[in-house]
Amino acid sequence: MSTEHFFEAYRGTPPWDIGRHQPAFERALREGDITGPVLDAGCGTGENALYLAAQGFAAAGVDAVPAAIEAARAKALARGLPADFVVGDALDLGALGRRFATVIDSGMFHTFDDGERERFRDSLAAVLEPGGRYLVLCFSERERGDGGPRRVTREELRATFERPPFRVLSIEPALIASNLRGGRKAWFARVTRLAEGEEPSADG
Repeated sequence: MSTEHFFEAYRGTPPWDIGRHQPAFERALREGDITGPVLDAGCGTGENALYLAAQGFAAAGVDAVPAAIEAARAKALARGLPADFVVGDALDLGALGRRFATVIDSGMFHTFDDGERERFRDSLAAVLEPGGRYLVLCFSERERGDGGPRRVTREELRATFERPPFRVLSIEPALIASNLRGGRKAWFARVTRLAEGEEPSADG
């Protein structure tokens, strides 16, 4: 999906900018899937990172759209939360010069074409600590509504992440909350970064 689409979307309120965190990440936190420090890749206006910062995690967010990052920084200041937000490219996360125990992704992976998926996989490997988790919420092929981003299948998620240095732990049905009526059918996938020499073996 064109980057220009996102620049235009933030001239108003995009349908994915719901003014609160996605419930899928609250559930992930309850189930012990999130440890810090946390990076929100494609953070938009920062609600998921800010939610985790409010829970006491060291949290950061990166997005390519300056207007989204400006809004995220303003929210962090208004709420007194120590979350860091930077303008950057999710396909070059290594440029951040940091490592994270958890990387969350709310609606970014499904915007990538095939080549970008491979680039993102390498980008993710550059910042995710061995044993760390990548948690991705993306549109699934079960969503039959018109418009919106590319649909993603379980098989496509496994094709991207079921090989070193990653292993898919689980892929479960979920919903993406939006400003449009009702949620959108999604997958919530849990992926771990392997330690050196560890072999991938699907169990979810």
